[in-house]
Amino acid sequence: MINNMEKPAICGGTPVRDTKIFYGHQYIDEEDIQAVVDVLKSDYLTCGPKIAELEEKLCELTGAKYAVACSNGTAALHIACMAAGVTRGDEVITTPITFAASANCALYVGAKPVFADINDRTYNIDPASVKEHITDRTKAVVAVDFTGQSIEEDELLAICGEKKLVLIEDGAHVIGTKYNGKPNGSIADMTTLSFHPVKTVTSGEGGAVLTNNEEYYQKLLLYRAHGITRDSEQMEHEPDGPWYYEQIDLGYNYRMTDIQAALLISQLNKLPAFSRRRKEIVARYDEAFAKLPQMAIQQEIPQSDTTRHLYILRLVPEQLTIDRKQFFDALGAENIVCNVHYIPTYYFPYYQKLGYKKGLCPKAEKLYEEIISIPLYYAMTDEDVQDVIRAVTKVAQYFAK
Repeated sequence: MINNMEKPAICGGTPVRDTKIFYGHQYIDEEDIQAVVDVLKSDYLTCGPKIAELEEKLCELTGAKYAVACSNGTAALHIACMAAGVTRGDEVITTPITFAASANCALYVGAKPVFADINDRTYNIDPASVKEHITDRTKAVVAVDFTGQSIEEDELLAICGEKKLVLIEDGAHVIGTKYNGKPNGSIADMTTLSFHPVKTVTSGEGGAVLTNNEEYYQKLLLYRAHGITRDSEQMEHEPDGPWYYEQIDLGYNYRMTDIQAALLISQLNKLPAFSRRRKEIVARYDEAFAKLPQMAIQQEIPQSDTTRHLYILRLVPEQLTIDRKQFFDALGAENIVCNVHYIPTYYFPYYQKLGYKKGLCPKAEKLYEEIISIPLYYAMTDEDVQDVIRAVTKVAQYFAK
């Protein structure tokens, strides 16, 4: 324990800050608001010109040939699995350290999620573990760019190429990141994006699938819109007139509105600024927390020029007298409101009922026991950042062994 150290508020001391700061928050400015207002005053609220404009912008930013905007990141994963031809009896390998949608997308199409372990330094899926879990039933790999750090694209593409698997990159966290100088979104067979409010850019709810494969692209267009086409070349019958369309497959209503698209276009215009600020905050955190033996810093592969969506603190239990829950509560008492990303997917009762058991991925399970997500978002002031550093340092040093 440090002499003259003010006790954390959980022990009756004075909090570092008077107001709460949360782990994530959207940034909306007048340009964003005006973009939405313009759509509300236009002739199109959905299925209009803003969708094509957004898709073109996503291609421009990522270098992907094709983009298909959809209603959310979960829908993007679902139609990506459908386009990949994943079906009943197949297996899809993914990581347990992710939101449930990364595995649920396999279940949606009747396939079985198979969980590979993580690299315990980067927290991303370990290509070696992926390789160990491939069977003759494996059809695809859903690899998550956890916290915004790129997956090991080269290794995973090599494995998938050798085994004739589809690499679906769950890029819900990755917008703004580059791998070997190339934007994520243009590398894997398909990359899915999410634009939830805590992500780097937002459309409220929204998602997209990026690909360089025209066959996947045509399927994605169908699956997001009921399996319906107005393309006469895809129809089985001669059109009766300009109103005519055909349902040629079973799809879903996963369309995005023009309202959402307009907001997202405006947000994407600010992506360079958002990325720069997040990198500045991450650098300050890394510098401060590297000095604390009670903390372990997430490591990054040199190929990843990362725009971080989340900042993960990993506690070192051997250096602390309290556990993760107590550390979490102590930060909350300092008005630093954190979260945990993520509970291993197969811990959930639904997955347990499907037969999954704890112990599948030891590195992922150990990580879960030790991590906390601390505030990281564009609108944080330098004072906010310093308050987070002060609070983490205060709690870590007070409860140091």
